[in-house]
Amino acid sequence: MSLIMSALSDRRRRLLQTVGFVVTMNVLGALPAVFVSTDTSWLEEPWFYPPGIAFPVAWTALFTLMGLSLSIVYNQGTDRPDVRLALATFAVQFALNLAWTPVFFRLRRPGLGLAVIVALLIAILGTIATVARVDRRAAALLVPYLGWVSFATILNYAVYIQ
Repeated sequence: MSLIMSALSDRRRRLLQTVGFVVTMNVLGALPAVFVSTDTSWLEEPWFYPPGIAFPVAWTALFTLMGLSLSIVYNQGTDRPDVRLALATFAVQFALNLAWTPVFFRLRRPGLGLAVIVALLIAILGTIATVARVDRRAAALLVPYLGWVSFATILNYAVYIQ
């Protein structure tokens, strides 16, 4: 009976930890948009610019997937070098993600935003590669993020050249 209670306690701890990662990713991910106006009146929107509601919906889903991925990797044990590397690359790409909104919207610098988002794309690819060494499912959870940021890069470029 003690073994069952211990297993249930471990599952509960992991579930709460996963929820914590998901909530943290969503809160931190939303901060730039909360503190920096994402007003687009200063730019000429390309014909394929999505409706405004698409951004919070997409980012909520993506930050949730990122939190799930992060939880899977973290639960493999931070004593492992491959886990530490995956967590480090994750942190780098996330920092670039957070930097893009103020660069693009607050500074109104689409060219500099393009440089940040290209670096972000490269960092996401590196993150997927390092995460895949730890857990392929966790890496797969990051693929939609790569897709969305690829689209955002094209969108950023379209704004930059106009």
